Amino acid sequence: MPDKMQTSNREVGSDEWFSVEHRYRLRFAKAVFAPACRVLREVLPPTDQPHRVLVCVDDGVASAWPTLAETIDAYVAAHDDRMTRVGNVLCVPGGEHAKNTPDAANAVLAAIDRAGICRQSFVLAIGGGAMLDVVGYAAATAHRGVRLIRMPTTTLAQADAGIGVKNGINAFGKKNFIGSFAVPWAVINDANFLTTLSDRDWRCGLSEAAKVALVKDATFFEQIEAVAPVLASRD
Repeated sequence: MPDKMQTSNREVGSDEWFSVEHRYRLRFAKAVFAPACRVLREVLPPTDQPHRVLVCVDDGVASAWPTLAETIDAYVAAHDDRMTRVGNVLCVPGGEHAKNTPDAANAVLAAIDRAGICRQSFVLAIGGGAMLDVVGYAAATAHRGVRLIRMPTTTLAQADAGIGVKNGINAFGKKNFIGSFAVPWAVINDANFLTTLSDRDWRCGLSEAAKVALVKDATFFEQIEAVAPVLASRD
């Protein structure tokens, strides 16, 4: 996927246009926290001082991967010239219910404050789509926007919510009533996280891909149809 995207706008009644260029990094990996894997390291810009990173993990992911925090610490130690973890690894509720109150987002904002995360620091969010929405909303509003790296952990998030630019929480009985559009610094899809999904959750992302293909891309739909037995076997 191209690293750059561009948005444009025009003042009403004027022929003068302006454009804003964004760099958007989408990367793929297997076992992204294996010390030999350089994907996460290389989305961080070179620096004289290690980048400060606050790590937030979906509580469902933390349950499925009980040694994840230690694995992350080992990775950071192996790349300590490029990054350092600050604060505790923050466990954030996952699922749509986490978006129904501001509590989870406020907990992330408080962690950003405690860790002294600034606009030159990073927030790393590891989880499903709803959790990424919550952390993304907090990152987009802290200091009017701190740099966010998304690491989606479900097929649906890796195909949809995790690679988009939307974030938010629910309010006043409305879905995503509060939120913003904010381009993440990077998105890293790690196929290993998909191995712990239930069959139902595995199918969710594949259904989303089929829906988009039906609406917009006949060739893509034919490709999905051709490999359907392989996808059904979770390859």
